[in-house]
Amino acid sequence: MLVYQDLLTGDELLSDSFPYKEIQNGMLWEVEGKWVVQGAVDVDIGANPSAEGADEDEGVDDQAVKVVDIVDTFRLQEQPSFDKKQFVTYMKRFIKLLTAKLDGEKQETFKKNIEAATKFLLSKLSDLQLSLLVLQFCG
Repeated sequence: MLVYQDLLTGDELLSDSFPYKEIQNGMLWEVEGKWVVQGAVDVDIGANPSAEGADEDEGVDDQAVKVVDIVDTFRLQEQPSFDKKQFVTYMKRFIKLLTAKLDGEKQETFKKNIEAATKFLLSKLSDLQLSLLVLQFCG
């Protein structure tokens, strides 16, 4: 299994076990996250609750939570919603930090394509769930 890491923090972001595709000249990955229920326990012991005199609501509250699979798997932290100004400020800082980590041809390719990728993200900002630097389109 191939695991991708954030160049700035070294944190694991994605593995090849999750479907994704490169978009915007390879500047972004579109990851297909899925909603999953975490912590749900459904135990069927074969008893008939109505025959036992139990109500349907009676039982154990198992604290089930709905999460996005990739966010849960890699323990990503969901970011609060950005307005356009906040997002541009965030991206400028991110671009500056990341550009310093790249060398030669990768740096030139990044500089050439990141502006269009940022504009693309701005146009989709209200439709995105941001978790660290992984962008997920969940449905």
